[in-house]
Amino acid sequence: MIRIKDAVFSLDVLEKKFKCNLPDCHGNCCRYGDSGAPLAEDEKEVLDDIWERVRPFLRPEGIRAIEEQGTSVIDTDHELVTPLINNRECAYTVFSGDIFMCGIEKAWGEGIIKFRKPLSCHLFPVRIKHFTGFRTVNYEGLQLCSAALGKGTDENVYVYEFLKQSLIRALGRDIYDELSHTAAQLRKEGKIK
Repeated sequence: MIRIKDAVFSLDVLEKKFKCNLPDCHGNCCRYGDSGAPLAEDEKEVLDDIWERVRPFLRPEGIRAIEEQGTSVIDTDHELVTPLINNRECAYTVFSGDIFMCGIEKAWGEGIIKFRKPLSCHLFPVRIKHFTGFRTVNYEGLQLCSAALGKGTDENVYVYEFLKQSLIRALGRDIYDELSHTAAQLRKEGKIK
């Protein structure tokens, strides 16, 4: 583990190579899981606020799910998450060919809203957990991302490099810059792969 200010990083974040490979995985992180995407409490308000502007970007079944369940729901673990379509994919998903994409991010990309997408989605496959006085930053290795490991290896991209924008969004530029510097130094010293 590496601690930078209040963030404790697992070494996997620094050592694993990863780069999303949508043609191979088809965006299945938006489709498979125990529940919807985890949401921060303030993101519930954001989703309520942007709902009408995001709605035109969504599929009819996603719109129906959100109209029936709300822009966010509490799952069986009592956590705030995005609603699902028929207990499968996130209600905010859209298709680009046969690839699941985020309708919220599509609206953001077209300049309709300023919110890119839930932070948990932007950070995936990294998860941040908050504790008193610190937070942990862990890589979540899932079989559905095996193609991303191969692409990351082929292109020599580490998890923290692939997630630069989302890690800066979550932790701030100072922590990210120190993480990047620390990883380079540890790699130079042979302390990490």
